[in-house]
Parts: sequence; C-alpha cells; structure tokens
Amino acid sequence: MPLNQPLSALEQHDEFIGRHIGPCSTEMAAMLAAIGADSLEQLIDQTVPAAIRLPADLPLPAPRREHEALADLKAIASKNVINKSCIGMGYYDTLTPKVILRNVMENPGWYTAYTPYQAEIAQGRLEALMNFQQMVVDLTGLEIANASLLDEATAAAEAMTMARRVSKSKSNRFLVDANCFPQTIDVVNTRAGYFGFELVIAAVDSVKDEEFFGALLQYPSSTGDVHDLSETIASLKAKGATVAVASDLMALVLLKSPGAMGADIALGSSQRFGIPMGFGGPHAAFFATREAFVRSMPGRIIGVSKDARGNTAYRMTLQTREQHIRREKANSNICTSQVLLANMAGMYAVYHGPQGLRTIAGRIHRLTAILAEGLKRAGINLLTKQFFDTVHFDLGPRADSVYNDALAAGYNLRRVSAGVLGISFDETTTRNDVATLFKLIAQVTLDMEVIDAQVAAADSALPDELFRSDAILSHPVFNTHHTEHEMLRYLKSLQNKDLALDHSMISLGSCTMKLNATSEMIPVTWPEFGGMHPFAPRDQAVGYLEMIASLTDWLKTVTGFDAICMQPNSGAQGEYAGLVAISRYHASRGDSHRNVCLIPKSAHGTNPATAQMCNMQVVVVDCDDNGNVDVTDLKAKAEQHAANLACLMITYPSTHGVFEEAVRDICAIVHSHGGQVYMDGANLNAQVGLTSPGFIGADVSHMNLHKTFAIPHGGGGPGMGPIGLKAHLAPFMADHAVAATGEADRVNAGQGAVSAAPFGSASILTISWMYLAMLGGEGVKKATQVAILNANYVARKLDAHYPVLYVGKNGRVAHECILDIRPIKAATGIAEIDIAKRLMDYGFHAPTVSFPVAGTIMVEPTESESKAELDRFIAALISIREEIRQIENGVWSADNNPLKNAPHSQADVIDADWTHPYSRQQAVFPLPWVAANKFWPSVNRIDDVFGDRNLNCACPPMEAYAD
Repeated sequence: MPLNQPLSALEQHDEFIGRHIGPCSTEMAAMLAAIGADSLEQLIDQTVPAAIRLPADLPLPAPRREHEALADLKAIASKNVINKSCIGMGYYDTLTPKVILRNVMENPGWYTAYTPYQAEIAQGRLEALMNFQQMVVDLTGLEIANASLLDEATAAAEAMTMARRVSKSKSNRFLVDANCFPQTIDVVNTRAGYFGFELVIAAVDSVKDEEFFGALLQYPSSTGDVHDLSETIASLKAKGATVAVASDLMALVLLKSPGAMGADIALGSSQRFGIPMGFGGPHAAFFATREAFVRSMPGRIIGVSKDARGNTAYRMTLQTREQHIRREKANSNICTSQVLLANMAGMYAVYHGPQGLRTIAGRIHRLTAILAEGLKRAGINLLTKQFFDTVHFDLGPRADSVYNDALAAGYNLRRVSAGVLGISFDETTTRNDVATLFKLIAQVTLDMEVIDAQVAAADSALPDELFRSDAILSHPVFNTHHTEHEMLRYLKSLQNKDLALDHSMISLGSCTMKLNATSEMIPVTWPEFGGMHPFAPRDQAVGYLEMIASLTDWLKTVTGFDAICMQPNSGAQGEYAGLVAISRYHASRGDSHRNVCLIPKSAHGTNPATAQMCNMQVVVVDCDDNGNVDVTDLKAKAEQHAANLACLMITYPSTHGVFEEAVRDICAIVHSHGGQVYMDGANLNAQVGLTSPGFIGADVSHMNLHKTFAIPHGGGGPGMGPIGLKAHLAPFMADHAVAATGEADRVNAGQGAVSAAPFGSASILTISWMYLAMLGGEGVKKATQVAILNANYVARKLDAHYPVLYVGKNGRVAHECILDIRPIKAATGIAEIDIAKRLMDYGFHAPTVSFPVAGTIMVEPTESESKAELDRFIAALISIREEIRQIENGVWSADNNPLKNAPHSQADVIDADWTHPYSRQQAVFPLPWVAANKFWPSVNRIDDVFGDRNLNCACPPMEAYAD
C-alpha cells in the first residue's frame, strides 16, 4: 500500500526514470527469462567486458521530477538578460508565426521523425523541404538548392571546397572578402588550412588582377553596404574563379539576386525566417548553385520522382552518395543538415507569401533608412552609404558612452572598432525603437513622421538597379495558405503523411531513436533562451553559461574526459572538430607529418570523409569473421605507418553491434606508435554508466546529443556533436574569433572555430540538460542496461527467422543487432529493401538498411520502447518472414507478392483492378492490430532510378498533383 511507504518513496524524485524507460519491472523479468538471463546485472556481465566496466556508479546528481527540473532550469534561465539585439552579423530577432511554433517546432509529429531515407512514409516533410528549396532558388536566383546545411559559416567553408572541385583554375588560392562576417572568416580559415589552400583575406578591389580558384563575397557586407557585385564577379570568373556569395534571405526579398549578378554559389542562414536566435542555433543554412554543378554540391537534395502508380512523389535525390560515401575521395561530410529549421523557414515563406515578405523586408529597410537619414541630418558620420538593414557610424570618443547608454536602455549595439558602432534592424524593430536609439545617439528627438515622408518620397536609400525586377515565390504553395486556418490544415495534411515516433517505434540501428520527452523540449522555446544573440555581452548570458557549464560537468562525468568542446553542431562536425584537435596536437609537437588515419572496415561512412577533410590518409583496417577489428591487421598497419600515424577512428561498441573484448589492446597499440584514439560516439548509448570512452582509453570522442542525450532528430536535424577530450588535447579544441568560449585563461584561446557560434546550437543543449537532470546517475545507467536488454530480446526472438550476424563471446549483442537477409535474397530475390518497404504496411519505419553490411538490416530498439511495442515489431518481422516462405513455397511469384509491391496505399484498396494473388486484407491489414492504428503510406513504392535520371529539385506545378 502507498500509505505504508516511506516519504522518500512517495516523493517520487525518480519518477521520470519510469517515464523514459519502456519496460516495467514485470516486463523486464519476462524479457530476461526469454533470453536466458537471471537478472539485468547478469546480462550486463555477459555483454560488457569486465576489463572496461567502471568501478563505481557515476557521481551525477540525484534524479529530479519533471516539474522540479523545469523549475531549476527556469531559475537558471532567469539570469539571462534579453536586450533588444541590434548586433546583426547574421543573427536577427524574428517573429515565429504561432501556428508554425505550435504545429511544427513544438509538435512531435515533426520533431521526432527521422531522415527521410524511406521516402514513402516521409512525403510530408519532403514536400516541406521542397518548399524550402524552391524558396531558396527563387530568392538566390540560382537553379538548384539543397535542403539545408548547418550554419552560414560552415556553408561558406563547403562553398570553398566545392569551388575547388568545379574550378578549372590551377591556383591554390581562395579569396575571402575582408567584409565577410568575422565568424565566417574564422571557420573558413580553419577549413582551408587542412585542405592546404592559401586563404587570401582582402578587399576584393585590391586583388582584382590576381588569380584564385574561388572567392567568397558578402552581400550585404558585414558593414551593411550593398553594392552591385556583377562586375566583381565577372572579373573573378574571367580568371577561372568559382564565385560564392554569402547573402541574407530577407534582403534578397528586395535586392538583386546573386544569380542575377553572375554568382556560381549563394549561401547564408535562413534564421531570420522565423527561427529564434537561440544563442547561436540551431539554424538552417541555405546553399544554392547552378544546375551544372549539382553533383558537386554538398548536402541533401530533395527531388521529384514517380511512384509505382505514376503519381508524383518526393525523395532524397542522389541519396546513394550519402549512404555510400566514396571513402577515398570524400572531401565533404554531407550528413549535416537542419531539417526541422529548414521546414520552419520554408513555412514562414508559405505563411507570409511574397507580398507579406516584401512588407516585412520593406518595413525593416524603411526603419533603417529613417534612422540613417536622421543621423545624417544630425551631423553623425554615417559610414554605410547604401544599405538594407545595417548602418555603421563613427562617433569618435562618444562611442563608448552611447554604447553603454544603449545597454542601459535595453539595446545591444555592435561594437565595430574604436569609435565605430553598428546598428542592424529586424522584423521586431518598431518606430519607438528607432526614436529611442536616435535620441541616444544624436541627443535630440527624431521627427519620425517628417523624415518618413521624405524617405518614402525619395523611394529608397538604394539605387533602382540594386532592386530585383523578377518575380519571387510565384508557386501556388506560397500564395495560398495565408490565413491561420489554411496554414493549420496544410501543416496537418503534411504531418499525416509522415511516420514519426508519435506513431510507432523507429528501430534504426546506430541512430538511437529514443523518447524525446515533452519536458525536455519545453525550455527550447522559452524566450530567455530563444531571444539571446550569440555575440551578446557575456554578462547578459549568465544563465546560458551556467546551463552550459553544468551540462559540461555532467558530460565530463559520463564520458571520462577532462574537457568538453560544445561548439560542433552535428555528430559529423564533432568528428571533424576531434580530428582537428588531434592534428593541432601533433603539429604542436613538431609532428605535422603524422597524417595516417586507421579506420576499420565497419566504420561509418562519415569517418573517412572526416579524415579526408583533415587532409589525412585513410588506411582501412580489416575486421575478423565475428565483425571485430582484426587486431593482427591493426597491429601490422600501425607498425607499417608508425612514423606517420596520426590516429585511429573506432566506434564502440562496434558498428557491428558488439562490445569488442580487445578494445583496450587496440588503444594501446595505437598509442604505442604515437597515434591518438578517436572514438566515434554513435553508440555511446550502450556505454553510459557502465563504461566510458575516457576509461576505455580514447583521447577524444564526439557525443551525439541527438542520439544518446535525447535531442530529437527533427527529420534530419537539428543535432549537436560536442567532443570530449583528454587534458593533453584540450588546448587544441575550437575557440571563436568573435565570442570567446571561456574565460581569458582558457587553455584553447586563439584556436580557430569549426562552427559559426561559440557554443554551436546552444538553445537545444537545454534538452540534454533536462535529460540528465531528470534521469540522474541512477537513471542513465538503467537506460543503458535496458537498451542492451531490449536489443538482446529482439535478437533472441528474431534469430530463428533472420540470423543475427554478429554476437559477442557470450552470444550477446550490445544495444543493436544486425539481421542477415542475404540467404533470403539468394533463395527468393527478396532483398532487405523489400522488407523495409513491407514494414510500412505494418505501421513501422524500417531499421537501418544495408549498413554496415550490405544485404542486412540493423535494429536498435533503444530503452524507451515497451515490451508490448517490441512484441508488435517482432510479430511484424516474423509475419513478413512467413510471407517470404510463401514465395519460397511457390504460392506467390517472385515478382508479384506483398513485399515486392509494398508499400500498399489506400488507392490499392479501392482499386477495382486487383490483380495480386493475395488479398487486399493481407496487403494492408496483415495482422489484426494493424487496423486499430493504421498508418497509410500516401504513395506507393517510389522509382529511385527515374528520380536520379530526371533531376527535378523544385516544386512541381499544380497540374502534377491533379494528374
């Protein structure tokens, strides 16, 4: 009876553990019995090598109830001071339409979905991404856009490497206009160094007669100036340069496009299209180019194809290149995007439409022009002559006092240089803001109405030739959904086409699609976190820095590292940041020649791509018949390359889903030959509380906060990939040129950045803070144990039907298992992709297909799935295996069966011409419980080959839907 329990039990401080972990104690007992283990502890002893087990539990704080953790974080958030930001520099306050905030950003139907590799159950977000691409194409004046990158600075770095791929110039020099944003220059400089490019940072006019393989220009510039770049671009291209223009989508609503000026690439941030600043992110970068360069463009591209009925259907076009990265040639890690934020930005354009955007952009420009004209009349030295939303002005010795007076009045201005201040306006700026700022600067009252009338009569502060004359956003999708009712229904119609975690489990191996708890998500949209500019004065960000510091301490405890770098804003970028730290470490010791990176055959495709980005030579290490690293081969190659060995990249538990017994020996071998050990953190969910990368012997590792630490995948982003480092590598982790990552005595001071903002996508760190606060040390360990239990339960239940390819020495798997489909394919022609598509008819997203072994599927159930959900998934796969036996027995032909025809849509059910040897019931309700919660794929199987051969990456005309 509850009344007989002690008060400590009734207080339920650990109640979230039971909310997060799927199986209850009774279900765990049944699952343990099914796999032949007496207890959870015995299972872990049989699975995790004793040599790497932590000697004690993690000294993390005790778990907190959800409302307690929220109250604690709210108290921390209240320490932030949210001034009106006039800093600009690529970050602007914005108004997120509430219909988008509630129905996309705060909606698990959108934020818990996975990357749309299984397109038939992702048509909603694929259409939303197509809208984003069309918006970017229209505004940039180029022919093709991708579905987002991580941030503006890393997009600029990608533009540089793309320019090298497509340019015919023999020069090794890349030009960066000195008027680019300083954070962009910082990131591009870091990237250029490892490719061996010579970076020239200069005023473009001063080097116009020199040759470069590429160039990066800013439009409008960091000073706010707007100039026609046509002649500059033509001059650079005449000498063989590929020219990229970093731009601003809001400015491009009014201004002549980069494409119209001759640019080859346009890039920037979509942040001001309804995405909060969030102390730096997450924000979707845009990237557009000419169609001739599409196969050299980084990032994911959404395209149009047809399904089996000939209907229009969306898919990731050219997606094979992402799933099978060319290891020896990769120089861009394209598994980096911000899908949720791209969807929000695209919907911002859908909701406002072309006229609404022109009004917003026009208001921003008008308010800026009023301020500028007033300052000129007041005798202020205005340095920016032609502008959209930003002006710089010289106040001489008065600059500091004006800056401080503005702070006291609640405004953050940009300190440009001694005596020079900058002001940028945005969607939230009002006439009262302009009047207040003018009075602070000019010390007189602004006659707003008079100056407004005169500015309006003068038409603009910009010459006519700088305004765009072409139509934008003319597609019907941008001209239909302008009432909230219409927008709400449009968003709901798209959500209905997508399978996310709010419907059923997503058992993707190596992706850890666990519960993204509501309480973890709530703080992301608090204005105390969302409204902060990343370069705001640090005394205004006390709450942010406290939250980041406590999360840093917790992650040190979890990983066994001495330092944490929070800057990387994806797992792939974490890999890059880690290898950069290793390279800098070797260089500091006079070992710059160390450039060999050992990578096991089983590694993620991102690993060799990252190594190439750091100018390392990839040497592949064999695996043995059990899927483990071949220690003999590793030792031989480490000895062979000892003089030049930089590092080993290893995933642990292995990508094959087992805890390798020799992992400490592997680390020792690499260390003995002068190398460092980089541990890929993709499988950290099987370590937390039981072992740790630092305890095992790794020197650096990234943590996928969007896997192990509950940040949702968002349909392909956002993510965060901070790295943990041992003390000797800490001095070489990323710093930031604009906003320091720590105190003045920080060990990494002056190191180049890898992301645009000092703490990456800082606003979503609140999710992982809540995750660790609510679970505590007890909960995270239990989560790991149950993740291993769930995986072993699935493996044991399915092994008789689909052989489990790899197991550890005691017959156990780690947190995931690989099911071998190759014998089935050899006997029947049914491939792993057919099983993936058939699972849609049962209401499930497929496991990971053909990775890390072709012809297999990899299942990771996570700790958050209940026994009932696991049993449904198991039943679905067993039922599919029985369907395959019907093919084996000749009941169904190899080309006309439920698997080859999957997925089945509603159109199949009502089709009068049913020609299949199985019933409609078998097609769409193959098990009794499917009908109770039926998910209907909105299209039939999509023709991937047609989509790649007929590349169309813009919104199709409305007739395509009618047809």
